[in-house]
Amino acid sequence: MQFAVPPRKGTVAPPYARPSFLTYQRRKQLKATAIISAAILAILFLFSKLFNISTGIATAPIGAGGVVIVTVLDRASYSDTYLQKIIKNREDYAGRHGYTNFFANLSDYDPYIGSSPRSWGIVPAVRHAMAQHPSSTYFFHLDAHALFMNPSESLEARLLNKHRLESLMRQDVSVVPPDSIIKTFAHLRPENVEMVITTDAEDLNVGSFVLRQGDFARFFLDTWVDPLYRSYNFAKAETHSLEYIVQWHPTVLARLALVPQRVINSYSKDSPSAAVDGTYKEGDLVVRFFGCDADPARNCEREMEPYYNLWMKKLKLE
Repeated sequence: MQFAVPPRKGTVAPPYARPSFLTYQRRKQLKATAIISAAILAILFLFSKLFNISTGIATAPIGAGGVVIVTVLDRASYSDTYLQKIIKNREDYAGRHGYTNFFANLSDYDPYIGSSPRSWGIVPAVRHAMAQHPSSTYFFHLDAHALFMNPSESLEARLLNKHRLESLMRQDVSVVPPDSIIKTFAHLRPENVEMVITTDAEDLNVGSFVLRQGDFARFFLDTWVDPLYRSYNFAKAETHSLEYIVQWHPTVLARLALVPQRVINSYSKDSPSAAVDGTYKEGDLVVRFFGCDADPARNCEREMEPYYNLWMKKLKLE
């Protein structure tokens, strides 16, 4: 067995050898490379500030930024004539206010949803829209069985303006009607709101809601559609899942604003479960034919016709 021999007392260690010419040249090259890299990074930083280039997605304040209208179409179940009317209505409204439409095909999300009810498709559709439009701020999901009825009113004027939203927010009320013990926060400020939604007489209604782009939105959508929640087999699928999340996760509730139903979710006279003063009246932004696709005694295309004709009449009078 060998042991390292300690240096003897009084022994002086030899001086370091001078670097060879090649090593000296290599150090000069590395130093030059580092200086050039630092200069490039500094230039890129300056350009990012000058031209507002960002590698991430910033959360804009309420009342700022673009709007994307998300509509999920079930092309296999409805006539092309019916769907084209919906598309025409959306395109007219978006064109007037500088918004963007995102038309999704429900069948595109079947592989993602798996054996869960197809209505879950709205969640990945909104997530898809955010990925396609990373610079937009607001994403307004509106069920396909609905029409914009007040084409001249912008979403900002109707809802998104900070002072307008503040006046509409329903505070300290049951999250799930009529008497959920979990209530909306009494001191929620509009600048902290990330999602705006309404209730009808029975539930939070997912057919019409606004979500603000940002970290919260991505976290929320990924949580909502998580396989765990889909495996619970809620009676009303994604609706009851949302109610569960909102009531049991204060992180979500703290970013949620409830507004009166008619602000963005008026029901037609044939739709059940409207809240008190939740049925469409002249001047409302939208009308929805809620439940028309779930009741065999009803017909979505037939119910839409008088509202579509009324909307067309408004366009001709302008």
